[in-house]
Amino acid sequence: MSFKHTLSIGLMLFALFFGAGNMIFPPLLGQAAGTNIWPAVLGFLMTGVGLPLLGITAIAISGGDLEKLASRVHPIFAIVFTIVLYLSIGPIFAIPRTGTVAFEIGVVPLLPNEMASSSMILFIYTIIFFGITLFLSLNPSKLVDSIGKILTPALLITIAILVVQAFINPMGPLSTPGDAYGSAPFFKGFIEGYLTLDALAALVFGIVVINAVKEVGVTDRKKIASATIKAGVIAALGLMLVYISLAYLGATSPSVVGNVDNGGQILSKSAAYYYGAAGNIVLGLAITLACLTTSVGLVTSCSEYFHKIWPKFNYRQYVVILSVVSMLIANVGLTQLINLSLPVLLVIYPIAITLVFLAFLNNFFKGSRYVYTGGVIGTALVSIWDGLVYSGIAGENVKQILSDLLPLYNEGVGWIVPALIGIAIGYLFSFKEKKQQKIQKYKKVS
Repeated sequence: MSFKHTLSIGLMLFALFFGAGNMIFPPLLGQAAGTNIWPAVLGFLMTGVGLPLLGITAIAISGGDLEKLASRVHPIFAIVFTIVLYLSIGPIFAIPRTGTVAFEIGVVPLLPNEMASSSMILFIYTIIFFGITLFLSLNPSKLVDSIGKILTPALLITIAILVVQAFINPMGPLSTPGDAYGSAPFFKGFIEGYLTLDALAALVFGIVVINAVKEVGVTDRKKIASATIKAGVIAALGLMLVYISLAYLGATSPSVVGNVDNGGQILSKSAAYYYGAAGNIVLGLAITLACLTTSVGLVTSCSEYFHKIWPKFNYRQYVVILSVVSMLIANVGLTQLINLSLPVLLVIYPIAITLVFLAFLNNFFKGSRYVYTGGVIGTALVSIWDGLVYSGIAGENVKQILSDLLPLYNEGVGWIVPALIGIAIGYLFSFKEKKQQKIQKYKKVS
């Protein structure tokens, strides 16, 4: 495959990844981290860039299907986990969030106060936004042309216009880091990277990239995997550069914009500071393009998957259903969507990370189901309780018990040690089974 095609597919993948959360979380991280921005950004890049790249690679080398990867644990787990993941980054949370963020950051600053708070304006906007999403998603074969060659360059240009001034003419000095970023900036940034949803989206977008590679005419499995990984590297480099730029913009902003509640406010006030009224127009365009490309990618991926598992409806019908459902849920509001999504992310994110890393070690333990099962069980025992604690179902006493028992729990990654223990136990069972098989084989030969 030519470099030109690889670059186009890589740019398409970058745009699919770079959506709502990717614009608003790095500036807030930068402002809160202050002088500790670089360890915080490094942690954010681990989960916001490194994990998505590993996810794309894992899907490429495992055959291009999340369900196939998850089936290494158990067929029933594969179906349940895959459906939950697709719903989470699809019509329940992530797709509606693209429309809500595009409205609240890209449109609200341009409206009079009485119109900005109107639910009817949001309703009308989401009809238009998801109408465009529906139109672009009806022809997935044109994704590379519509996103990789048109929308992505436009998105990169508008982001560059916003952040280039932060390096040429910083708004002010770096501030003192907040409490969490003062004590453990790397781990705080690591957890913040969860909120981009990109590590989960990678497990979905992998098949979109593979299909785009196949449409170019590549049929050999190894060459498909290689082209997919190269596209992932291009997307990862783009994400890394943009995240660093946006975080630095946020880190230099306190003296001008003050301490604010979300990254969207940092972006809008910074845009107004550098470019006046025109800045908010540029910001609105960037946000809309970022959210739209992600919305199209998620609707396309989810429609293809749901058509595969329940072919009662065809692909185009699923596009219509998901677009309409996402439009309706988007009208709940951004704050409510984030509050509802975080407990679910705390449960499924660590499990997805464990699956991705085991995919890379697959040859080492010969793909043993015991190892996959042990790792997932060890991870889930902690991540499920994390979700219950955050949602308020489990009390603070449970959080305290886990904090006392598990290393790194207070840093937000308490599931790592149980996951490693589960993997080790699974490997021992696997080793024991293979030893018994050799003994039985020897007895038969004798």
